[in-house]
Amino acid sequence: QVQLVESGGGLVQAGGSLRLSCAASGRTVTSYSMGWFRQAPGKERELVAGISRSGVSTYYADSVKGRFTISRDNAKNTVYLKMNSLEPEDTAVYYCAAGTNFEIKSRYTYWGQGTQVTVSS
Repeated sequence: QVQLVESGGGLVQAGGSLRLSCAASGRTVTSYSMGWFRQAPGKERELVAGISRSGVSTYYADSVKGRFTISRDNAKNTVYLKMNSLEPEDTAVYYCAAGTNFEIKSRYTYWGQGTQVTVSS
């Protein structure tokens, strides 16, 4: 098993940037594909970005392509999500997750507690 703890959320103005971090403990993150999800009030949880175990392959939802970048530092057991050009529509709780396929939502099995991101207009 792996335990995941997110940090880095907060309030930012539209057009601003944030970097989320996900620290893993327990089993090493190199055993897992990693991803970032988000869930806004009244909406389903959405896979925003995913990264393969090696970090070579990535996935992005169309809504964040060109603005968000997922990366991982396996030596530090940490995954990041750099978010640029933030929009009010990006407001949500962001969750870090670990699983067996970085592109498939249903393959994620371990979750963090979430961190709130609020983008003001």
